[in-house]
Amino acid sequence: MTRAPALSVLDLVPFVEGGTSTAALRAAADLAQAVDRLGYTRLWYAEHHNMPGIATTTPEILIAHVGPLTTRIRLGAGGVMLPNHSALKVAESYKLLEALHPGRIDLGIGRAPGTDGRTALALRRSRQSMGADDFLEQLGELIAWGGGTFPSDHPFRPVRAMPDDRPLPPIHILGSSDYGAKLAGQLGLGFAFAGHFSPDPPELPMRAYRAEFVTSNPATTPHAILALSVFCADTDEEAERMASSMRLSFVQLRAGRPGRLPHPDVATAHVFTPDEQGIADFFANLAIVGTPAYVRGRIEDAVERTQADEVMIVTHAFDPAARLRSYELVAQAFGLAGAGA
Repeated sequence: MTRAPALSVLDLVPFVEGGTSTAALRAAADLAQAVDRLGYTRLWYAEHHNMPGIATTTPEILIAHVGPLTTRIRLGAGGVMLPNHSALKVAESYKLLEALHPGRIDLGIGRAPGTDGRTALALRRSRQSMGADDFLEQLGELIAWGGGTFPSDHPFRPVRAMPDDRPLPPIHILGSSDYGAKLAGQLGLGFAFAGHFSPDPPELPMRAYRAEFVTSNPATTPHAILALSVFCADTDEEAERMASSMRLSFVQLRAGRPGRLPHPDVATAHVFTPDEQGIADFFANLAIVGTPAYVRGRIEDAVERTQADEVMIVTHAFDPAARLRSYELVAQAFGLAGAGA
């Protein structure tokens, strides 16, 4: 029998055609309060740049914004794209958030820039840094600033990440292949697999994570999160309509034509070219679209196959009310504490 997974939320903060960033952020705050009330475990925000359909570039600002609006849900980055930042600045930002909301902050770390090459260049401190793969060095520095473990001869040993009376939040390595899975296991950290967009099936990376996991202390155990794209509604037709916007947006992004998240009327009327249809079919294979009973069955099957400890649901939808209703129906289907009947 499949065990019930913990359920969480990844909010990409949809920036819709004809909408405003202010409205998108207001909807994000409403969603945060709703999923807090419904009983979801955590709410993460992603770092993306130069993507017209995503309204947030800076997870820590949204975390600080919704922290006072929520009471119990964990808040975090899913994630901070470490190549875009100095490790010290990340340590300072998330220790400060931990001081603001003690015991409720997570820190997801990604290796990719979260954008295209030209924008990645604009984000970096120097053009020379574009050719350097110093992710492991940066990650080591971040962990050291979290625990004060720089070697005695390291030049950064005298540098303190303030506030120094708060710990760095728990770190989760993000990945869409087995590289991040094995690294997270070897470091004894949490792992989150991007099943909502990865072309690689999640089973092998998530098994690799457990196989590689090294216990750093007696209290440390592996914790694997599987992110899934989910659209749940009272009818199949409503669910398909909700998912249509993201399907077209996904096609446009992969074809090099990113834009605002389109209205379902536009998305359902769109006629895909043969090349576009291949991308649309790929998204359809990734997404879980349907009524509560169907969605629960698909999620339980994914948990059975991957042995995920937690499922992080991504519902990137045009209509904020439909998106909120989707999370409500999933919460009810799994009997979350605040979902009611």
